[in-house]
Amino acid sequence: MTDVWEVYAINYAQRQGRTRADSFLFDDHSSSAHQMEYYIWVLKQGTDVILVDTGYDHEEAKKRGRPIRLSPVEALAPLSIHPEQVKSIICTHLHYDHAGGLHLFPNATVHLQQAEMTYATGPCMCHQVLRMPYSNNHIHSAIDKLYSDKLVFHTGDSTVTSGVSVHLVGGHSRGLQVVRVFTDSGWLVLASDASHYYENYLENKLFPIVVDAEDMLAGFSRIRNLCTHATLIVPGHDPLVLDYFPETYASFVRRLDKGVVDSCPLQ
Repeated sequence: MTDVWEVYAINYAQRQGRTRADSFLFDDHSSSAHQMEYYIWVLKQGTDVILVDTGYDHEEAKKRGRPIRLSPVEALAPLSIHPEQVKSIICTHLHYDHAGGLHLFPNATVHLQQAEMTYATGPCMCHQVLRMPYSNNHIHSAIDKLYSDKLVFHTGDSTVTSGVSVHLVGGHSRGLQVVRVFTDSGWLVLASDASHYYENYLENKLFPIVVDAEDMLAGFSRIRNLCTHATLIVPGHDPLVLDYFPETYASFVRRLDKGVVDSCPLQ
């Protein structure tokens, strides 16, 4: 019998001052404003907690000039989760806004695609344009986990635990993985940056930070096939997640496994 999980999205930051050109290649309205939200995801089953990505901290925010409303630790407080309690982290990829808090969870084992570590520490990082979304201290944190026997490599599709699996998609980064979670509503997919916005996968629009365009486009089909219903695909940075899923505990927390609000057009 497959275990059933609760799933939460925690909105810890937002970025304005962006345009659609920052979100979509070959867009007809590229100069129009286009906001980006930043999320951490939490899987809960009783006392078991799995963190999906970690966000980034105030130090990284200052370094990049991209302020955050809440640090990863502050963001988890409404769910009464303390850093020491977190025993498992699924890192979808090692970009700064997804792996920037690995050092804050000392007891956590990290699940990462082998292809992502190879990419983030390999010759591709000699190119500044490819290196830009990464921070060397975050890569060091992942390596520290490896040398502390707290890093599990996955190659392709793999089960993390009952009801939770990871699936290599690539595209945005070489080792990007999505997370499939079994819930009361069916199989839910945390797409992370396989689809930053609903519009990416619904209209087959490429995000400008792309290592392999073909993989990114194939990933759109992949996430559709992994979920039970389209309402159970959760993009990585879309403000509409805050509209489509009901508020939980605090204005920046959304519970995803109970379904979407009636106004969601994907139903």
